[in-house]
Amino acid sequence: MTKYFFYLLLIPALSFAQANNDETSIVYKVLGKNGLLLFVFLLFFVYAYKNSVKLFAWIEDQTYGTRDYIIQKFELLFIEVKPNHVTYALLGLSFGIAIIIMLVFFVFGKFTAGIFLGFFAGFVGWKTPKPIMDFFVNRRISTYEDQMVDGLNLLSNGLRAGLSVPQSIGMVVEELPAPISQEFGMVLQQTKIGVTLDEAFENLAKRVPTQDNDMFVSSVSILRETGGNLAEVFDTIAEVIRERVRLKQKINTFVAQGKMQGGLIASMPFMMGAYFASTDPTFTDLLFGTIAGNILLVAALILNFIGAWAMWKVIQIKV
Repeated sequence: MTKYFFYLLLIPALSFAQANNDETSIVYKVLGKNGLLLFVFLLFFVYAYKNSVKLFAWIEDQTYGTRDYIIQKFELLFIEVKPNHVTYALLGLSFGIAIIIMLVFFVFGKFTAGIFLGFFAGFVGWKTPKPIMDFFVNRRISTYEDQMVDGLNLLSNGLRAGLSVPQSIGMVVEELPAPISQEFGMVLQQTKIGVTLDEAFENLAKRVPTQDNDMFVSSVSILRETGGNLAEVFDTIAEVIRERVRLKQKINTFVAQGKMQGGLIASMPFMMGAYFASTDPTFTDLLFGTIAGNILLVAALILNFIGAWAMWKVIQIKV
């Protein structure tokens, strides 16, 4: 239905565009300029009414859904933040930055460029918080993975010394820094309020969804039920993780050059644009002062980001 709607919308749009240059269009003669605008409005109204459930669900996901997603990521980072502050930050990053850019360009008489760049900045400001929060969460998970070897060694030593599993976890909380101390501290807090140890470890696996953590949690749950030497199992898991970390470090060394090259290529259009604008300000008048130039500018920015994202995905090697 959506395809036919856009085909139907294309008729008055083309007629309206033709009417600006030639008022002999059949649709223009029948409906007139106001009639065309009213027809387009009715088409949008019918389409929105027919898809109102999906439309409101999409709006809710892009507003409250984005806010709740960011709040959830803050909880995973063990950072307390008020929902109202997140809402204000999202509004500032999207509408606030867009309005500032528009006003700056309007002051210099660049109305078309201000509108295009303002809308583009607003879109980017609304979409970037999610990837940024994902980046911080993934970096925390990576730090947790690097600390697991030390954590498992402490657990193993504690068990060999005659301590229980909760007491050994307490050693990890006291001796090691965040984030592993925070995550294991959460396990202890949950057990103190009545949550079973197995369930607390399952919650840990949900908060830090890594293969090594899943292996650790599964081994604890299985051996607590069937019996076995947890200390030896922890030593084995620590050795596996240690080899994986060593392999990951080798891969990071090999792809470091690719990361640098990708960053230079992605930033080259911005550096060239800044150079030409500084040497000859009139060189970019067509790009920022015309509709066609603004469209090409937005398209170039989108293609540049797509290319940077593709290069980034190529050098991401999972171990």
